[in-house]
Amino acid sequence: MNIQQAHAPTFAELFTPKLVTVFREGYRLEHLRADAIAGLTVAIVALPLSMAIAIASGVSPERGLYTAIVGGFLVSLLGGSRFQIGGPAGAFIVLVAATVARHGLDGLVLATFLSGIILAAAGYLRLGTYIKFIPYPVTVGFTAAIGAIIFASQLHDLFGLTLGGAEPGPLFEKLVALWGVWPTMNPSAVGIAVLTIAIIQGLRVWRPGWPGMLIAVAVASVLAAMLSLPVETIGTRFGGIPRTLPFPALPDFSPAKITAVLPDALSFALLGAIESLLSAVVADGMSGRRHRSNCELAAQGFANMGSALFGGFCVTGTIARTATNVRAHAHGPVSGMLHSVFLLAFMLVAAPLASYIPLACLAGVLALVAWNMIEKHAIAQIVSASRGDALVMFATFIVTLTRDLMEGIITGFVIGAFLFIDRMGRAVAVEHAPLIQGDVADSEQRGADFEHVDPGTVVYRISGAFFFGAAAAVGTVLDRISDRHRNFILDCSAVPLLDSTAANVLEGAVRKAEKKGAQIAIAGATVQARRMLFAHGVKPPRVIFSTDVAEAVAELDGAGKG
Repeated sequence: MNIQQAHAPTFAELFTPKLVTVFREGYRLEHLRADAIAGLTVAIVALPLSMAIAIASGVSPERGLYTAIVGGFLVSLLGGSRFQIGGPAGAFIVLVAATVARHGLDGLVLATFLSGIILAAAGYLRLGTYIKFIPYPVTVGFTAAIGAIIFASQLHDLFGLTLGGAEPGPLFEKLVALWGVWPTMNPSAVGIAVLTIAIIQGLRVWRPGWPGMLIAVAVASVLAAMLSLPVETIGTRFGGIPRTLPFPALPDFSPAKITAVLPDALSFALLGAIESLLSAVVADGMSGRRHRSNCELAAQGFANMGSALFGGFCVTGTIARTATNVRAHAHGPVSGMLHSVFLLAFMLVAAPLASYIPLACLAGVLALVAWNMIEKHAIAQIVSASRGDALVMFATFIVTLTRDLMEGIITGFVIGAFLFIDRMGRAVAVEHAPLIQGDVADSEQRGADFEHVDPGTVVYRISGAFFFGAAAAVGTVLDRISDRHRNFILDCSAVPLLDSTAANVLEGAVRKAEKKGAQIAIAGATVQARRMLFAHGVKPPRVIFSTDVAEAVAELDGAGKG
């Protein structure tokens, strides 16, 4: 019988968009109908959210729409997930606002374009697989910190506060400044924000299928206009939004500007990769499908470049909108493309109405988004399950809150790596394995007769990954063994990994045994372990290698008689 081995996927197979796959399967009218309904549902959710995220990020509301229209279309057109919905995400608010404050709008556009190049390169270099190595507590920690920062950034509009100057960027300076102007609180703004939150939460409980955000924004806008409430609106702050997309234009690629915004572009790319692949994983879990991470990263890269060309900012996969897409029974990527088309239609037709939307209403929407970003259940699980993981999570949270996202992720990753090394080091064991075995059937006996083994021979079994984190502890045990016994066998059959530090420790043990006239046999070492040991000089005739302990006993017994 011939067994056909699975071939390695080609470049074309790895990076063919899911849209092509869906069309190859056969795309019929009923599929288009399902995608149109799902796309409209997602567009209704994305419309107020895109503008709210843009305003919170320090840019005008139409730029959030540009991001969702252009970036969202390209994510679905080129992506490796059937159901991913791309657009502006709440997680980027902190980074985008900081970039605008440091480099201005043109710096933001350039950083977005550069992040797209980085993401596309990461996809084509097949680095998407490694994004999943970021520890879960790190993800929970920085997401919670971003949620807290977003909530703090909305206090100004939630309570209608009046600041004498620009609102400070750093969290604690912001809170101090807002506390100083607390007497300027606008009761009308508070009422609009509370009403918005109440409608969204109420509809989520009583009518979960209804577009709560859009209904809340519409009701609050109508009420504020009819009662002539003294609240700030999109029109009073930004003068409304345009009714068309701008012409595409390349950002300023001067070397000085690129150097200045490159750190921000790297932050955009890192967070975009994490958010997009997390969103794709969520869609896989809900739909039973499977995404291709590297194709998805490449698509996110092109989407960010496209968004920047039209004056938008960071695009990423959005978990809430992607989940809405799956729940609306989308068939494939066409739903995401239609979601962008519907958003463009809304902008063309209803742009003048956006001027009446109160900023306190959009602040209420983002306050709920921020609250939902703080995964309370996940935090409780991590705290109750492991002190080490809780340390990683809280360290990430605090550093992200007080410094920035990149430093928070690096801090959490480093602490998590040290904890992993410590746990793996503790998992390695060296135990004595007696040569006198229990009775077994004659058919099971093989190799040497252990009852006639030299009493100076002893067997020790190493189990677990033998690497630098455990090398010192194992080396101490090996030194004691070589001090007391003439011959000893190391059973390495339970060692899945052996690194150069471990090989160096074994070489030291062999050298010490040679000085004492002792002989070492290594049983059950994997091909990888043998290759590493040979490279460090641990090889015949200095050491006897055997497939199992019984064979090692026979080899040592033969060497002794010889």
